Amino acid sequence: MTDSAVPPLDSDAAASYGHDESTAAAALIALALAEDLGRQGDRTGEALFSSEISGRVEIRNRVPGVVCGLPVVEQVFEALDPGVRVVCRIEDGQSIETTGVLATLEGPLRSLLAGERTALNFLGHLSGIATQTAAFVSAVAGTKTRILDTRKTLPGWRRLAKYAVRCGGGSNHRIGLFDGVLIKDNHLAGRRRNAGPDASVAAAVSTARTAVPQDVPVQVEVDTLDQLADALRASPDLVLLDNMTAEELVGAVAVRDRDAPAVLLEASGGITLATVAAVAASGVDRISLGALTHSATNWDVGFDWSDPPPA
Repeated sequence: MTDSAVPPLDSDAAASYGHDESTAAAALIALALAEDLGRQGDRTGEALFSSEISGRVEIRNRVPGVVCGLPVVEQVFEALDPGVRVVCRIEDGQSIETTGVLATLEGPLRSLLAGERTALNFLGHLSGIATQTAAFVSAVAGTKTRILDTRKTLPGWRRLAKYAVRCGGGSNHRIGLFDGVLIKDNHLAGRRRNAGPDASVAAAVSTARTAVPQDVPVQVEVDTLDQLADALRASPDLVLLDNMTAEELVGAVAVRDRDAPAVLLEASGGITLATVAAVAASGVDRISLGALTHSATNWDVGFDWSDPPPA
């Protein structure tokens, strides 16, 4: 998806590694290699091994999970040394129940060692996001509710983090501020201070609707049922229900079904793996979680030296 594209509210993005992800990875890889190698390079590898020595390694997962980031591993070694040959044994998005080989790498031993940590950092972090997303998706299986990410991502990592969410079976919220309207509590507070006599939620939605192209989704965040009823008067594309209790969510779905059944409802705020199924059971269409990207546990992967296959 390019920066000018507007993601539809009712469809999943494909878990594909495209131009946007590759471009984002290239910038991060350049920074990562620069901070690891500096101007002097890998002093240890260069001190211990001559440039003529070659090696073969396997990247292996040490725990079950969903793999994500193998194309980034390929990019790391393309940037570091095109003489390293990377062969991926599986594809991003695959769920792995046992330990095994994810990829094999052959080439100059110095280069393999110099790129090891950078490659594993990308693979471990992105696979951790995909694995955590898959757990939330599994927890709401059998309901109509979709799991989405948020903008709570490390600066510079958003494209890759959202790609990892898709690999885990989740869906993406807006990529940034540029591709949709989401009127949040601070926008509404600013309106109350500056908008004059009509600072209602419905007025904010209507104002936004007239200010953007028709195909740009307009969403609004509320935290009470009264605000929800107000918002529905203006028929936004979606209402985000922030930090509501399970009882309030059930009530919100009933209000929506009665007053504006075409409007999507999204629950967010404080939702955990232990509570997500109950939230989905309320009947909301979507659940968004910052934890998918900001609190994912690194997936345990490593480099293991491998003997070359027999001739």
